[in-house]
Amino acid sequence: MAGELTLIVEMVTVLGSAAAGGYLASRLGQPVLLGYLLGGMLIGPTGLKLITLEGDIQVLANIGVALLLFALGIEFSLKDLLRMRRIALGGGSLQILLTIALGAGLAYATGWVATIPKAIFLGAVLSLSSTAVVLKSLIERNEVQTNHGQIMLAILIVQDLGVGLMLAILPALTQPNNAIGIALLMALLKALLFLGGAILVGKWVIPLVVQLLVRSGSQELFLLGILVLCLGIALLTSALGLGIEMGAFVAGLMISNVEYADHALDRMLPMRDVFATLFFASIGILIDPGFLLANSWVLVGLVAVTMIGKAVIATGVVRLFGYSLKTALTVGLGINQIGEFSFVLAGVAQSQGLFPPRLYGLTVGTTAATLLITPFLLRATPHLLTGLEQFCWFNNLLQLNHAPRLFGLEEELSGHVVVAGYGRVGQTLVRMLYFQGYQILVIDNNEAVLQSLRDRGISYLFGDASSGLVLEKAGLSQAKAMAIALPDPMATRLTLNRALSLAPDLDITVRAHGNQEIDVLYQLGAQEVVQPEFEAALEMGAHMLLKLGDATFEVQQVVNRYRTGRYRDILPERAEYWGATDLEAAIEGLQRHWYGLPSDSPLVGLNLAQANIRRLTGATIMAVERHKHLHRYPTGDLRLEAGDRLLVVGSLEEHNAFEKLLKAETF
Repeated sequence: MAGELTLIVEMVTVLGSAAAGGYLASRLGQPVLLGYLLGGMLIGPTGLKLITLEGDIQVLANIGVALLLFALGIEFSLKDLLRMRRIALGGGSLQILLTIALGAGLAYATGWVATIPKAIFLGAVLSLSSTAVVLKSLIERNEVQTNHGQIMLAILIVQDLGVGLMLAILPALTQPNNAIGIALLMALLKALLFLGGAILVGKWVIPLVVQLLVRSGSQELFLLGILVLCLGIALLTSALGLGIEMGAFVAGLMISNVEYADHALDRMLPMRDVFATLFFASIGILIDPGFLLANSWVLVGLVAVTMIGKAVIATGVVRLFGYSLKTALTVGLGINQIGEFSFVLAGVAQSQGLFPPRLYGLTVGTTAATLLITPFLLRATPHLLTGLEQFCWFNNLLQLNHAPRLFGLEEELSGHVVVAGYGRVGQTLVRMLYFQGYQILVIDNNEAVLQSLRDRGISYLFGDASSGLVLEKAGLSQAKAMAIALPDPMATRLTLNRALSLAPDLDITVRAHGNQEIDVLYQLGAQEVVQPEFEAALEMGAHMLLKLGDATFEVQQVVNRYRTGRYRDILPERAEYWGATDLEAAIEGLQRHWYGLPSDSPLVGLNLAQANIRRLTGATIMAVERHKHLHRYPTGDLRLEAGDRLLVVGSLEEHNAFEKLLKAETF
């Protein structure tokens, strides 16, 4: 009886340790995948020796791989791929090939691997990045719709598509050297024939089968049918020598075109998560902490070479396709890790005899380390680039061969409205202004969305709106007004700050991305700040009040009261919202410094409106500390006193001007 329960005991042990590790990783702000690896290490042969992976756990882990790739196939977005096809297909493919070439070349040249096939397989493992980790970080920072976020996701989609092709072709590298060419050709031919058959079956057979399952009205039958399709096609490709992973991925692609694809994915996700957890934990079971510790310096070197090398390649590729250096650097530093599907490729290489234990251990350790570093690197990148912008040589490098391109106006700009950001909000705003007959200048650095402006003859500047060079070219001093509708909160604050330094009297309307930004943007000089979620709530509330019988003018008064009060009456009452840490987070990316107000300063005794600091220096007072009390976002009637500490934001020149003002050198 004890033997019959062995599988259940092992499953509970593996899943329990993975759950504990995942919870710990989540609490520490790390990807749960790392927790699964740690959980596996804890119970493996080098830990508590509870699991050895001999028996049925490995089979269940293989099912996890199949379901992981099946879900990847269903989630694959052809629409997203085609929307940014130039950077996706061209840039993504080039990034994969260059990374394979660099990784394989270095590994073979340094003697780390003995044969070219091993080197190529290793390069393929290194070429993949983590869609899950990057997407999660972009969502947390509200950067999915930013230019760099869209480029990252476009390249990651191509990498995901490349996983299936690699799994079909790379195992042919196990053949003898004199037969590799023929083996690769045969593998490619079999893959193409299989894909051709899959397209036909996916178009004519799969939809009928899925419809029959749906018409049964049974959720259990639907789930079982989808599971049989996934594993059945995976077994077919395994019999053809293409591996179960390739079959599972193609099965997902076949299902993705069916009307009920989203429902199929929804039903499969819980099962995928359970079995995929077994897979990642099984990798952890194979990791030897003692081995990694003994090879720690090698591991550090591999992580450094991998992340720097991938960052350089990705940056160069994105720059080659015409994007700014700042965008290219952000993308390069964002996708320079090794992804979760690299574990799958490494497992295939080990099972095929291409990766000996030492190479496999170092590969897995390097992958785990890069995944651990990625969230921190993504958070630090904007601060790093903003800091580097203060150096003249870096600013010159950013602007080298990337002057803003102006389209649509031959004469000098005057009396126009500037719209920074041509996403969903910006497009709607431009359409409204266009039909009202206003002269418009759009600033955006996404070439793909600007074709519609060319078609209508609307002027635009191609470049980063937060760049001083671009804003100078936009003729802000001659503009009537400006709207900032950028999807990136930091870029929004930088653009507002730099725009007002060029045109202090310009009427600027800004889109806020979160509650904590509203007062910050007003303090930086915005005439109007719009928070989309609050505006939606106000419009819904107005509609409901009118339907409930309230008079139109009363409803309008209510809405106007909330707007003129900067939404304060409907802000969530959370203690942490008013904390100083939120102030620091709100002004991240801006140069800030605390100044003490000496008793002989000409500012003493003046209120902020009389001091007119922004007009005189371009700098902004974000907070005043007095007698251990912090006045955040001070209003114009706050009177300055000797001994006050002032939190000031602005450019280097604006800080210098403010220091002179404090010392009465300029007033």
